[in-house]
Amino acid sequence: MNKCHIIGRMTKDPEVRYTQGGTAVATFTLAVDRRVAKDKPKEADFIPCVVWGKTADGVVKNYCHKGKQVAVEGRIQVRSYDAKDGTKRYVTEVIVNDLELLGKGDGSSKQNNGNYPTDEEIPF
Repeated sequence: MNKCHIIGRMTKDPEVRYTQGGTAVATFTLAVDRRVAKDKPKEADFIPCVVWGKTADGVVKNYCHKGKQVAVEGRIQVRSYDAKDGTKRYVTEVIVNDLELLGKGDGSSKQNNGNYPTDEEIPF
């Protein structure tokens, strides 16, 4: 079974692009806190995520930004490609099936003055 649930904050504004066929694809990285002993400094993992379709074009494009806390559910995927220098590179990322906006007061006023939509207002 390949399923993961992650809660984290966006490290920068998501990048939304479109395929030649017009399908939206959004990419972003989530900073996810790692549990450590109380006497040690806090640590985080930086996890790349990919979202397709209406969620990418609607929710991610309009309501997600650097610092926004989100919960994602999806699957882990590993892909490879040949780099310009001829070496094989591997990328591990989460392919998001479901994304939920969290935390109304995240300290950012970039979008919507911190007033995020309710579940009824989000076009899925």
